[in-house]
Amino acid sequence: MKRISILSAAILLAGVGLASAETTTSTSTTWTNDQGTAIREYSSTQHYSSYSDPGFNANVGVALPSGATLYPLPETMHVPKSETYSYSIVNNRPVVVERSTRKVIHSWD
Repeated sequence: MKRISILSAAILLAGVGLASAETTTSTSTTWTNDQGTAIREYSSTQHYSSYSDPGFNANVGVALPSGATLYPLPETMHVPKSETYSYSIVNNRPVVVERSTRKVIHSWD
């Protein structure tokens, strides 16, 4: 009986660990200044406009407001798991966001 209890506890703990891992998001992609420049240039050629709100700071971890438009990364930008990212221009600054959460994962000054 003791064996079954220990095994049950181990399975339960493993399940809790998996559940918490599924809700955690992170990125290991390193974003370079050249990529920020490429996004700025690409946005201007596409005539993408900036979301402007002087009171909003698009800091890492902050979700973008619904009024901020998300754009696909330029096709020339090759990063791991690029399909999970979009970008936006906020107060004339490019920011990379996680598509599913709209949270900023990188910004350039």
